[in-house]
Amino acid sequence: MVFSRADMGHTFSIMKSIGPFYFFSAVFLYIFSQLISSFRWKLLLPENFTIKKLFSIYMIGAFFGSFMPGIIGGDAVRAYYLNKKAKKMSLTLASIFMDRYLGYVSLMLIGISAAPFAFHYFVDSSYKWLMPVIFAAFIVGSFLFFNLQLGKRFRGISEFYEYFITLKTQKRTIIKAVLISFLVQFLNFLMVGILAAGMGAKIPLLLLFVFLPIIITITTIPVSISGLGVREGAFVILLGLIGVKPEVATSLSLAWFFSVFAGSIPGLVIYFALTKKTEKVEV
Repeated sequence: MVFSRADMGHTFSIMKSIGPFYFFSAVFLYIFSQLISSFRWKLLLPENFTIKKLFSIYMIGAFFGSFMPGIIGGDAVRAYYLNKKAKKMSLTLASIFMDRYLGYVSLMLIGISAAPFAFHYFVDSSYKWLMPVIFAAFIVGSFLFFNLQLGKRFRGISEFYEYFITLKTQKRTIIKAVLISFLVQFLNFLMVGILAAGMGAKIPLLLLFVFLPIIITITTIPVSISGLGVREGAFVILLGLIGVKPEVATSLSLAWFFSVFAGSIPGLVIYFALTKKTEKVEV
């Protein structure tokens, strides 16, 4: 267990040293990234929704995703709230999948592009092959998913794939969505960079371009609530390659988690507002 390897008293002491300016700067960047992501989602939706509505759903999903396995649990919440308006689950799921997928495309491209320039940081560690292996697996998985079209005979899944076929012809929309995805990823990298600077940890930005895609991929695996423990373990192992102590790596990982959680709290406010509005309508 990663938390047993780090001195948790020292870990929280390091986190406290970050200071409110750095912490709330990271919180602001997270909320801003959610807003930018809402513009991407709007591009991918076949029906017309306002940015305000999509941002609200994004924030609700972000908050409740903090209590779900992996880091994509909030997508289920997004699907629930969007489907209440769209009334077509297959298209709802398809848009959310593509929203997540294009974000991952940009993440993989950043990681694999930076990997060759960061090889010397890994020295003789076999971990240097993690990014190329993850990228190769992503390419193979994408090819199999979009070309085999498993389950297409079923109506719901058939509509799912029809959405992709239609979107494939809208190249300008895809390009815009990918460019937005790059911006969102850079905001995430900047969040971690700001938190690291706040605690006095010197981590080359180039390494974040390689390490974070690996960490995010590993954290996606739904084996813990919001990736807790898994994410910290990945931070400790990868940052340990450049001599960062376990307590510092764990502090940075937890600070990232807490800044994301703090940034998602407006989602709880929006949730209560929508619930109250629904109750009034029913009465």
